[in-house]
Amino acid sequence: MTKEILNRVEKSGIVTIDFDEFQTPKILVIDIKDWLNDGLYLIEKDFRKRIEKHNWINYKNCYVSIFCSSDAIIPQWAYMLISSKISEVTSKSYIGNFEKLQEKIFEDYINSIDCKKYLNKSVIIKGCAEKKIPLSAYHLITSKLKGCAKSIMYGEACSSVPIFKRAK
Repeated sequence: MTKEILNRVEKSGIVTIDFDEFQTPKILVIDIKDWLNDGLYLIEKDFRKRIEKHNWINYKNCYVSIFCSSDAIIPQWAYMLISSKISEVTSKSYIGNFEKLQEKIFEDYINSIDCKKYLNKSVIIKGCAEKKIPLSAYHLITSKLKGCAKSIMYGEACSSVPIFKRAK
C-alpha cells in the first residue's frame, strides 16, 4: 500500500520571503582616499585632474558607493564634483560606504513589495541566507508586514521562531 506524500507546508498557506531570491544589483565603490595626496590631503588641482582622467564608463548601469575610508576632511564640493561626473553614466549613486548603499537598496526593494500578496497570511522570513543581508532589511520587512500579515515568523517552515501574531 503506497501512501501519497503530502506537502503540509504548501497546504498550510504559509508564504515565504527569501531575500536570496532578490537579485541585488552590481555595486561598485569609489573611495575618495585613492584620489587624495598621501591618502589624506585634497589638493583641488590634482583632485580635478584625477576626476577628469578617471574612466567613468566602468560605472555604467551600476550602483555606486562614494565614500572616503581615510580620516581626511573632504569638502562637500568634492562629492558634488564626483556626483556630477558619475551622473553621466548612472543615476544610482550614493554617498556612503558599501554597507550603507546595500541597506538603501534593500530598503527600496522592501518598499516596492505589494502588501496585498501577504494580506492575512502567515509569513516566514527565511533565515540562513547565502548572501549577506543587512540587519535593517529584517527590521524593515517586519515593520511593513505587521500592517497586513496575520503572523510573521523567522527561519524555516520546519523550525520557525514566532515574531508577530495579529490579535483576533
